[in-house]
Formats: sequence, C-alpha cells, structure tokens
Amino acid sequence: MKNTKAYISIAIICVVLATAITLQIRTMKKENSVVSQAFANSELKDSLLEWKEKSENAEKDLEKSAKELEEIRQASTTNDNSAEEKQEELKKYNQLLGLTDVKGNGIIITVSDSSNDNTAIDLSSLIVHDADLRNLVNELANAGAEAISINDERIVSSTCITCAGNVIQINGNKVGSPFVIKAIGNQESLYGAITRPGGYTYMLKARSIQVESKKASNIEISKFTGALTQKYMKSTN
Repeated sequence: MKNTKAYISIAIICVVLATAITLQIRTMKKENSVVSQAFANSELKDSLLEWKEKSENAEKDLEKSAKELEEIRQASTTNDNSAEEKQEELKKYNQLLGLTDVKGNGIIITVSDSSNDNTAIDLSSLIVHDADLRNLVNELANAGAEAISINDERIVSSTCITCAGNVIQINGNKVGSPFVIKAIGNQESLYGAITRPGGYTYMLKARSIQVESKKASNIEISKFTGALTQKYMKSTN
C-alpha cells in the first residue's frame, strides 16, 4: 500500500514537472520570438533611418546642382547679352569712325553750281562752297544720319571740307560740282530735315543753286580710307 502511494506520488510529481517543463519551454520560445521580433524591428528601423538620411542628402545635392545650373544659365545669358551689347557698341563705334562699309536706306542729294549766267548777280553766290557742304552735312547728322558721303568721300568726325581755289577738298581729295551727297538712316527724318521750309536747301535754291533730293534704297557708302583711319586700324591690330 505504501509502495502504491509512493508510485502515485512520484507519478504526480513527474506529471507536474513535465507540465512545468513544457510551460517553461513554451514561455522561453515565446520570449525568444518577441526578442527576435524586437531585434528585427530595431534593425529595420535603423535601416529606414539610414535610407531616409541618404534620400535627404541626395535631395539636397540635387537642389544644390539645380541651383548651380540655374546660376550658370543666368551667367551665360548675362554674358551673351553683354557680348551682344558690346558687339553692337563696337559696330556703332566703327560706323562712326567710318571703319566699315555701310549699306541701307536713306536719301541722295545732288547739289550743283547754278547755271544762271546773269552778270548782275554775284557770281560767288552761284557756286557751291565748302561751307554749303558742311551745313548740309550738319543737317543730316542732326537728323540722325548713320553714314554720309560726298562724291564717295566718307564723312567722319575727322573729315575736313575746305576750299582749294576753284575746287573743294574733302579728306584731302579734290572734288567738284555736281556734289552727290549720300546719307543712310531713317528716310523720313532725313528727307524731312533736308526739304523742310526754311532749311538749308531752300537757302541754296534762293541763290539759284541746283538741288535735287530723293529717297533711295540700298545706298552703299564705302568705309573711310583716310590717314587717321589707317593709323587707328594699325594701332588696334
């Protein structure tokens, strides 16, 4: 009887121990699973943070590159505009000095000595003088002429129009009547300045000087070939 009770007690103890061991094992597995999951979540979180940082850095680099590209584009545009402006200024400067051939619309004025043979009239008033040509050039220049020539002599700031006996000298070259004055620029402005009532051509006609003014297209005026221009061109080469 005692042995039977002892066996029963031992069996109960074994069952309890087995149950306890089983529960312990299950608890440990569950805890390990939770720890593993937490560790995995921690790794995932670190990885996400790392990629987020890389993405933010890449975005910053992209913004920086885009900003630099825009600055370069603006600088390029500014330089292009500046270059165009300088080129335009150089063109006007060369044109003013007469260093380039010019072609365009404008007017042509032909001025000739009077054919009046009335001896009662002062003969000096019947011929075209250097001062007459200078006054006409000034009127054209004031009206905005871009280029002027007289008998194919280019008129520039250094041009001298002087009287030499019975002929007139322009740029040191002798020219005579008829004087063909070409002016390139706005046709209406030039023509209006020359033909306006009270203008200098009216004064010339009052002296019986022959004056013909007309608008013209594709007028060609050659560059100035005087000594001063040659000196300037050599100094810029």
